[in-house]
Order: sequence, then structure tokens, then C-alpha cells
Amino acid sequence: MPLRMHFTVEDLARTRIADRPAPCIELGTAARQLQERTHPVRLGAWRHRTLSALHPASRMAFALMPPRGRITDFLSGTNAATPAELIEQIRSTPRSRLRTSLEGTARHQPLPSWAHRLPEDPLLLRQLCDSLEHVADHALLPHWQEVQAMAAADAAVRSRQLLGGGVEAVLARINPRRVRWRAPVLEIAMASGLDADVNLGGQGLLLQPSVFGVEAPVVDFDAVPQPVLSYPVARLQEGAATPLFAALPSGDGPAVPAVDAVGSVLGHTRAAVLGTIARHPGCSTQQLAALVGIAKASASEHATTLRNAGLIVTHRDRRTTAHVATPTGIALLNAPSARP
Repeated sequence: MPLRMHFTVEDLARTRIADRPAPCIELGTAARQLQERTHPVRLGAWRHRTLSALHPASRMAFALMPPRGRITDFLSGTNAATPAELIEQIRSTPRSRLRTSLEGTARHQPLPSWAHRLPEDPLLLRQLCDSLEHVADHALLPHWQEVQAMAAADAAVRSRQLLGGGVEAVLARINPRRVRWRAPVLEIAMASGLDADVNLGGQGLLLQPSVFGVEAPVVDFDAVPQPVLSYPVARLQEGAATPLFAALPSGDGPAVPAVDAVGSVLGHTRAAVLGTIARHPGCSTQQLAALVGIAKASASEHATTLRNAGLIVTHRDRRTTAHVATPTGIALLNAPSARP
């Protein structure tokens, strides 16, 4: 049986879509994915690179972010905007919250023996935070720009759904494999198998796109100012599974062309298309054509070429598209205009 969220008219009116990733959710789901072997096409290359770079101290982070079960609340219940801010918030967690959070987790699953000493041992908490920072440095930070771009593109897709069919249309399509809208109830198939009825009480819901939450939803009823439900970004719901973060720009590789030379490398119109997508992440092909001042067919052709070159990614939702520049595309645009 699923988790059932009961909506009122007030809940529907207050339900929102996040337009940026949540570091606490991305770190937690990334840590879980590193301990799994699922989704080898999408996550295999990222998983191999990350695990190869981690040192044994990362096990502390994994112990409190297991592949199954709860992630201890003080690691996930923050509103940090960046991974670095998330770690700093965890470092400054009050002892009372540490104690309450760990006691709550222990009621549902066993904790490592050292975890119970965290509220009374600042050095141990520092070691845990160093472990979390190490995982974030290798699993999240090299890809954070692309994670942000995918969240922005997803927000564009959901905004069009909202305009076309209201909040109910969004709820019906955020995660078809795990989430079903049966007005006025949202049914969620949790990985834990949780079977419960929850009334949102007029708070509404924050719908949070996630890149590393490939499938299983994350629900946080204690989040402020309203409960949170994560779902896979639109790109992960497309038919064909494609690798995430397959090609990262390398500082050791050959220099990319200077900004002034991008037009001569790509062609001036194609360079304008790439620059427009970078400035307007999530734009549709029709919007792209209008912004650049070219025909829609031409915009589509240029976008296809840029996508094949790995400079943009395109997310599709039925008949609409959302284009986003990749880190490689952004690096190309941001290259210095002259070199010694």
C-alpha cells in the first residue's frame, strides 16, 4: 500500500515547485546511490569515478546515510542553498537537535555505536562533517553546475504543465512510476513500503526536483515552511536511459576556444544559440527561435548540432522541450578572450 497525502483546496493553492536543487536531498541520495549498483547506465560512470576517489573516512557518512531506511534528520532537514552551506549548517547543529534526531532514528533502525556519542563529542561531530564534506567534494561539487541546470530545466517543464493544466497536471506527471494523483489524494509508493494517511493541513507541498533521486521519492514532513516531496528531474523520466555526467570538462585538457573565437568555431548563429540557451536555461525551441531571431526549424537544427557535440542537453515532455547548456558548453562561452 502507498503513502497517501490528502489535499484540500488550500493545499493545492499552496503547492509550489522548487526551481533549484536541494543540497541535503542531493547529498543524501548521492550517498545512497554510491552504496547501490542500480541504474548502471545512468550512474555507473559517475559511481566508479566517485568511489575511486573516496578515502575510507567516507564510511562515517555512509553509516548515517544507508541505502535503505532513514537518513538521520539533522543531516537532511536544512534549507542550505549550496553543498558547502549544508556542511556548515550540519557542523553547527545544536546538541539538543543532535540528540533528538539520533533518538528518533534509533527507534526505527540501528545506529553505529559511535553515533550515540555525537551530541557529547565535538571532535567526533567534526570528523563526521569532514567525512560528509569529503563525499560532497567528490560526488556533488564537480557536477553541481549541471545539477543546477537540470533543476532549472525541470522547473521550466513543470511551469508549462502548470499553465496548461494547473497543479493537478503537475502532480499527475512528476513521477509516474511512483506517484499517482487520485484527486484529492496523492499516492506515493515509498521505497520503505510505508503505508499511511497524511493530511497536509493547508500547508501545501514543495515539489523538489532531484538529480540523484533517480526513482524513489524522498518525503520530509517536518521541513519548513512546508512538507517536501522529491521527484526525478524531467531528464530522468525520458524514455532512453543516458549516462549522467558522462563528460566532465578537465583542466588538464586542451584549452577551449576563446569567447571571441566561438563564432568562428561554431558559426555565429550557432554561437548565438548556445549563448542564448546559457542565459535562458530551460527555454523551449520556440522561445529559443524568438530570442535569437531565427525560424523555429533553424533553432531546432542548431540545437540538435549543439546537443550532439555535448554542449547542451534537451529535456522533452510530450510536445515541449527545455534546452540547458552543459558544463562544457558554459566553459566554452566563459573561456578568456585572449591568452598569453
